[in-house]
Amino acid sequence: MRTLKFLKTECGVDFLLNVLSSDEVIENYVNKEIYNTDFFEIVFIKKGSGHLILNHQNINLTDNSIVFISPFQKRQWLFESDRPDFTVLAFQEDFLNDFFSDKLFTYRLLYFYQLEFPLSMQVDKADIKRYCILLSEIKEELLRTKADSVHIIRSLIYYLLQKLNREYAEKTHLPIEKKENNHAFQFKKLIEDNIREKQRIQYYTESLGISRISLNKAVKEQFHVTATHLLKQRLLMEIKDELIHSGLTIAEIAYKLNFSEPNHMMRFFKQQTGMTAGQFLEDRHNTDK
Repeated sequence: MRTLKFLKTECGVDFLLNVLSSDEVIENYVNKEIYNTDFFEIVFIKKGSGHLILNHQNINLTDNSIVFISPFQKRQWLFESDRPDFTVLAFQEDFLNDFFSDKLFTYRLLYFYQLEFPLSMQVDKADIKRYCILLSEIKEELLRTKADSVHIIRSLIYYLLQKLNREYAEKTHLPIEKKENNHAFQFKKLIEDNIREKQRIQYYTESLGISRISLNKAVKEQFHVTATHLLKQRLLMEIKDELIHSGLTIAEIAYKLNFSEPNHMMRFFKQQTGMTAGQFLEDRHNTDK
């Protein structure tokens, strides 16, 4: 599978961020290829219809919609037209974390690394226009960098991402971050960093230095699910990705994901989905026809 690497912007400051029009990147969005990237994307669709298959989630693409994509998520764009009109905000994680001196910044944004709620949202036409004006201002600073551009970009990108976060929280009925819920976001980051090797909740509570009860409380208040549920759903996503894209056998996937026995992985898979791996792949094949 092809992985698109982030290309640094051609400006006076070495930003790991870019704003791209559909005309600049259209080939990656209309060729129906399955691929991933090593950067975040927020896609602001002004005009376009079709579907996006993103980490097994089938997203309906419509005018005035926004899609949130985290690094290395597999995606397949299925636009019905070969000339959709959209703008992409692309950036690497280190850019935001370093830019705002907060190693959890991207994890505090509810729409990234999301397992329970949609990876897209519908907005008003006026909102899309407003967001795209902000993106145009960011692009202008990237192309014509001045001494104070870094400060302007910092303020614009922070405002844009937080406004999106507020709107996403309202649409999904999730709470905006509470100060006491920092452990919930630390847990989210630990899962992303360690899910292939560490699948027991004890590892995460010990890493955070808190009790299982405290972790559950923080995660449930922030994400409306238990810590164990969040961990299981992230592991399930990893198994599904391997089944669909890796070409490995069940046994090879099980050992790759540190299950002691292939049967243990398949028991877990069936408990979570109600299907065997074979049934899951057959169901997906029939859906894709």
